[in-house]
Parts: sequence; C-alpha cells; structure tokens
Amino acid sequence: MRWRLQDGLYTLKVQDGGGETLRIIGSVVETLVAPENPQAVLARMADPATRIVSLTVTEKGYCHNPATGILDDDHPDVLHDLQNPEKPRSAIGFIVEALARRQAAGVDAFTLLSCDNLPSNGHVLKRVVSRFAELRDPELAAFVADVASPSTMIDRIVPATTDADRAAIAVALGVDDAWPVVTEPFRQWVVEDHFALGRPAWEEAGVVFVPEVSVFETMKLRLLNGSHSTLAYMGFLAGAETVADAMALPGMRPLIEGLMREEVSPTLPPLAGFDLAVYRSALIARFNNPSLRHRTWQIAMDGSQKLPQRLLGTIHDRMRAGASCDRLMLGVAAWMYYARGFDEAGEGDRRPRSSGWSHRGIDPRSERSGKDRRGLSQPDGGLCR
Repeated sequence: MRWRLQDGLYTLKVQDGGGETLRIIGSVVETLVAPENPQAVLARMADPATRIVSLTVTEKGYCHNPATGILDDDHPDVLHDLQNPEKPRSAIGFIVEALARRQAAGVDAFTLLSCDNLPSNGHVLKRVVSRFAELRDPELAAFVADVASPSTMIDRIVPATTDADRAAIAVALGVDDAWPVVTEPFRQWVVEDHFALGRPAWEEAGVVFVPEVSVFETMKLRLLNGSHSTLAYMGFLAGAETVADAMALPGMRPLIEGLMREEVSPTLPPLAGFDLAVYRSALIARFNNPSLRHRTWQIAMDGSQKLPQRLLGTIHDRMRAGASCDRLMLGVAAWMYYARGFDEAGEGDRRPRSSGWSHRGIDPRSERSGKDRRGLSQPDGGLCR
C-alpha cells in the first residue's frame, strides 16, 4: 500500500473561491489492511490498549436493511462470517470476533463509534452487532449488550481525490502525495458523550459533545444530504459534472432553496440557539463552491441505500402532515430516471467504472432495459466491504 511508503502522512487541501491552504497531517501512525492481513487487524482490535473502534464504511457496509435498520441475516458476508468467525469479511464480522476475543481474555469491550451518514448511526451499529453476536453465541450476545456505541454527526464535504488534485499538490509542495484529501473550510462534528473506556479531548479540536445527537443528524441528513442527492441526480441528468455546475443550471438554486425552506425545515425538531436560515444560506454557498469540484456521480452512488434517510423519511413526514412534498418527490423521480443509465441528452453512462457500476452489454435505452435491471449491476462482493 503506497500510503505506507509515505509513513501515513498526507496533505489536507482546504479550498473555496477565496483560495486554498495546504497542511500535512501526521496523525496516522499505523495502517493495517483487513483483506491482506485480517489476523493483524483482529489482534489490534482485541488489544486492551484499543479503547475506541470507529467506522467510516458507508451505508452499505452495515450489512443491514436500510428501511428497518436491522441486520440482513441472509447477506452473503454475514453468512460467511457466521460460518468462519475467525476469518471475517464484513466490518460487523470483524467487530464481533474482536469482541469475542476480548471477552475470552477478560478484557472490557471497546467503544464503537460510527461516523457514517445514517440516522442514529450508533444505535444502528449497536443493533446489527448485537444481532450478529446473538446469531453466534448467547453468552457473547450478553457481553456485546453492554458495548457503548454513541451516535455522531459529521458535516464536511469531501469529494473523491482526482489525479488533477494530486498534480496540483505536487507542484505546490514539491513532493508527490498519492493520498491527499481535498475539502471545504466548513466542518462540524457532533458526538454523544458516551464512552466506556474514556476518550481523547477532541473538544480541543472543535468537536461538540452532546447528550443526544439526533436533532443535529436529522438536520444534516435532510437539509444537506437530501439537497445534495437531489442536486446530484438532477444535475447528472442535465449533464452537470459537479455540484457547482448543477447549481448554475437555470432554476436549480430556487428549487433547492425552496426544498430546504418550505419542505424540509418544517419537519425538523427545534434546536435551541441554532438559526436554520443561516445554516441554509451556508449550504447554498457551500454548494456553489467552484473550487471543490464534487462530482455528481460520486454523490449519486448507492442511491437505494442513501435515499431512505435523505429524502424518503422527509416525504413520509410531509405526507403524514398533509403537506406538499413536490420538490422532494422530484429528487426521488430523478433517482429513478438516473437508474436507467443515461442522461437527458441520451448519453450513455458517464460514471467511471470505479463508481461501483458496470455494463453487461445491454443498451439502457432498449425495451428490455426498462423491464430488466440486470443490464446495470454492481460488481460481485461490493455490498459489505
């Protein structure tokens, strides 16, 4: 892994229309790759010195049903890890096997810290881990029942790094960096303060610790992520490469502003001391950031996993209240149109192969493709890693 050749160092590039700053980050002291050496990863997780295990594995890494938040007992990786507990493939399998080893050694359980875009992400993680442990062994399930799993909300836009980013950073620094991270100035990390074995003083770096994070995460998932997905699907269909390009399309800004102000904001619980109007304005400015170049196809990936918490929950609340949700439903309709595999101009799939989709020789505009979605499929093994 080339990151090891960089001693875990990488460049953080923060940019907006006003310029950019570069900073070398040196907080990564060791890198272990689970598929290459699963036993080393399990040993590190089972080590008494390990007090927190955090996850950023995307929604699909939880091997769960997004509509219910419950573990998919029949998921191929779940079945594999139940049959081969010492050779897990999924994140859930690694967690439970590490906890089993700590239980056997008389070591207290670590704290689980989900950092993914899921509502009540800590509760979802605890639920799927507990269910997996229950399927393995009742005594292990009793041990896992006491695991701390605080929920979190992270708000910062981080596009996929491109070769152009690497080239620009190489020119600016005079060294090659294979793994730079490009982002925006805005950042917010809210965490429930519930850690079994203590925690670092992250508040010194700006983390906000609260008793309950759900209000923050609902606001972020519905306002930022819901708007982002709507922008991505509609922008992609219109030929826009980036979010900023999509925002520049005729009528897009008033659509997104109306979606946030008139359809999303009324569904949000009150948050003392927080000005939603200011946050909405900040989101519009962030979406318009021309330097960030957040690709629409990147946001559009895995829509079936993302839309329940980003759009469908809001639509449900609006419909239950007898209120309109036309803009929200337009976002869902755009996703359905996007899933056909070509844009409004009739152009074929412009997503890179690494985006998780592949063609199998079927023209998405053919009659068959309208009835048979096997023409567009995810590559094998891409669900739970």
